[in-house]
Amino acid sequence: MKYKIEKGSVQETLLIPLYGRKMAMDLYPDLFDDKECQSLLESFNFDAPPMSGIKAKIGALMAATRQYDMAEGCRNYLKNHPNAVVVNLGCGLDTTFYQVDNGTAKGYNLDFPDVIRARNELLPPREREYNVPCDLNDISWFDAIDYKPEDGAVFFASGVFYYFKAEDVRKLFTAMAEHFPGGKLVFDATNAKGLKNMLKTWLEPAQMKDVGLYFSVEDESELLSWSDRFASVIRKGYMTGYRPLDKRYGVLANTIFRFGDASKMCQVIEITFK
Repeated sequence: MKYKIEKGSVQETLLIPLYGRKMAMDLYPDLFDDKECQSLLESFNFDAPPMSGIKAKIGALMAATRQYDMAEGCRNYLKNHPNAVVVNLGCGLDTTFYQVDNGTAKGYNLDFPDVIRARNELLPPREREYNVPCDLNDISWFDAIDYKPEDGAVFFASGVFYYFKAEDVRKLFTAMAEHFPGGKLVFDATNAKGLKNMLKTWLEPAQMKDVGLYFSVEDESELLSWSDRFASVIRKGYMTGYRPLDKRYGVLANTIFRFGDASKMCQVIEITFK
């Protein structure tokens, strides 16, 4: 059965990073661990955005590196909290929990009901894994997480909060800090300039005219003021924060990646809750 995603929908955006991860796996199978991306793409009627050459390569490497970053953020937390819950916010068809599963943690994948229906068929939950249909802005989903303070919780969101209004992000983050003390949140972000570039590079070529981008971060210190329940807010480079760039990417690509990280157009932010 081929799944059809409506053109221009928010749900269509879940296939763009999937397509990028597949390209990166084809180019550098020794660097990226997402073996399910190929079979998943074949399950959809999907016209890839019209990109080629260095532009396509950069986009693919960014999509795959983002998943690597999220996994590393989770692994670092699980080192000291092996029984924690690992919560994928706006999961789409992401398989990060497969990569970080240590045999004792629990994985929760959260997304809109239509996405979860597709996920249940394409990626049925494995042992200690749960797919939860919800709207992230409705924090009743907190009750679906089997959280124990002594075990901990690590949350991550890959390519999600760009589509949220800033005030909604603030409400969600502060509520999470209150409800999940000792937890950690990892997510990717960009500044205002980067948000404009994302719109031009990804959404416009895909003809997603009804999809908006709203949330950006100019400086991570502004987030620290949101809640006295935030113990720390740390910014890392998107392409260089969790492992060095590979020389095989090429001089031009690596120059672009370094600039993106240094200019805060590409960043990963980790928030630790008190």
